[in-house]
Amino acid sequence: MAPTLLRPCVRAAASTTTSNTFLNTTRRTLSTSSSLLYKQQRVPGSSLKIPSVTGPALEIPPYPFGPNQVYHQSNTGLYGGQRIRFGNNVSKQNEIKTRRNWRPNVHHKRLWSVSLRTFVRTRLTTRVLRTIDKVGGLDAYLLGIKPARVRELGPWGWRLRWRVMQTPIIRKQFAEQRAALGLPPKAEGEDVVLAGEMADQKLMEETSRMLANEEEFTIGEESDFAAEDAEVAAQQQQAKTATPEVPVEEFMRDEGPRKEV
Repeated sequence: MAPTLLRPCVRAAASTTTSNTFLNTTRRTLSTSSSLLYKQQRVPGSSLKIPSVTGPALEIPPYPFGPNQVYHQSNTGLYGGQRIRFGNNVSKQNEIKTRRNWRPNVHHKRLWSVSLRTFVRTRLTTRVLRTIDKVGGLDAYLLGIKPARVRELGPWGWRLRWRVMQTPIIRKQFAEQRAALGLPPKAEGEDVVLAGEMADQKLMEETSRMLANEEEFTIGEESDFAAEDAEVAAQQQQAKTATPEVPVEEFMRDEGPRKEV
């Protein structure tokens, strides 16, 4: 009996080759932006790096307005408060409306920072780019003091603002401004705390201590309430004497008798 020759299955061999090729290929990541777009250059003469866009930065104060909850992409760039707008396309013949949207005109740029002496990679809109050209550079845009400017910076602009403020050039500029206003020089590591914030902080600490010790809260003395009631009564009496009431009979006499028609 002649030996049986085994013929290989061409379809199985082809499927095995395809599966091995698929496993060996590099799969595309879920990120839509390349990591090189946010890779910042080192600041010459300083060990403090430019902060990351979304990485942890415990030394930076939190952004007072918080991240944008509507257009999350604006948290990683200089968008100037812009976000996606929605509307309709209306045909001229039948006036049929079709929903559409308008996205911000976003670009990836390298902007020169005078204080950092290096380029800063960022994603920004053309509106912010025109504003930067108008005010005179990236540093002037980031160091704006108006609340509207701080709000449009976003979390990423807030981090860049903090990093620019740590440079010797900006620190010297702030020291000259304090001297021009007659203020004492700021000590190293001193934080600016408003009087109202300090009072609120002390009140919260005192309240927490009393709650922990289960102490009773004293709102005020009885004498204080009595003095307050007497003051209110005096004000009411003074208002009555200032505007005396006119009797009804006096008012009717001034009008005279009515004439019947």
